[in-house]
Amino acid sequence: MGRTGRVERKTKESSVLVEIDLDGTGNADVSTGVPFFDHMLAQLGKHGGFDLHVRTEGDLEVDAHHTVEDTALALGTAFREALGDAAGVRRYGDALVPLDESLCQVAVDLSGRPYLVHEEPEIVELIGTYDTTLTRHIFESFVATGQITLHVRVLSGRNAHHVVEAQFKAFARALRDAVALDPRVQGIPSTKGTLSAQQSVVS
Repeated sequence: MGRTGRVERKTKESSVLVEIDLDGTGNADVSTGVPFFDHMLAQLGKHGGFDLHVRTEGDLEVDAHHTVEDTALALGTAFREALGDAAGVRRYGDALVPLDESLCQVAVDLSGRPYLVHEEPEIVELIGTYDTTLTRHIFESFVATGQITLHVRVLSGRNAHHVVEAQFKAFARALRDAVALDPRVQGIPSTKGTLSAQQSVVS
C-alpha cells in the first residue's frame, strides 16, 4: 500500500477534495479559484515530490479566506493520513531556498506536536486575488491538522511573489526530506514510541 491520503471537507463556506501521494512524482493538479494559491500548491507538489490533487469551491464572492483556509486544513489532514504512524521516516527535514533576491529557511519535525514559528518581511497586501496575510494562516492550518512542528524564516526578500513562493518551495523541500524513508530507522523515530498529536501552539 502506498502512502496516500484522501480528504473531503464540506461546510457552508467551502467544498474541498484533497488527494496526496507522498511517494509520487511531483504531479500537481490543483484548482481552488485563487490562481496564485494554485501556483503555490503546485510548487508544494513539484518540489516535495508529492502527487497532489486539489479541488476547492468556496465563497469567493466574500473573499478568498475560507477557500484558502479550508484547503490548507484538508491538505494537512490528508498529509497526516498518508504519513500514517510515520514508521521508518527520517522525521526531520530542512531547506534553504533562494528565489532571486529572496531567501527562505524552513525546518520541519513530524513530531505530532503542532507548532508554528513564522517570520516574513512586510510585503504588498495582494498578489492578484491572493491576500498575502493568508500565507502565515496557510501554514497555521496545515500545522494544526498535519500535526507537525514548522519553522519558516524569510531571511531576505523584496518582491512579494518571490517572498511567498520561496516559502512554499522551502517547505516542500523540507517535507520531502522529513517523509523520506530511512533504511537505518526501525519503527517509529521517537524514544516515546509514538508521534501523536498534542496541543497546537503558534508564535
